[in-house]
Amino acid sequence: MINFEEELKKFHPSLEVEDAEDAIYNQDLTDVADVLIGMMKEVKEEALDLE
Repeated sequence: MINFEEELKKFHPSLEVEDAEDAIYNQDLTDVADVLIGMMKEVKEEALDLE
């Protein structure tokens, strides 16, 4: 059986929308496009080194 008093003690309120938005946008995350751009730069640099 669920002990609601114990569950309420464990409860942490979620971030407000603005706070969550700031937390998400302030992270420097690499996405697939960033990875592909990096790979293209490496290939281009290797091709220039071979010339």
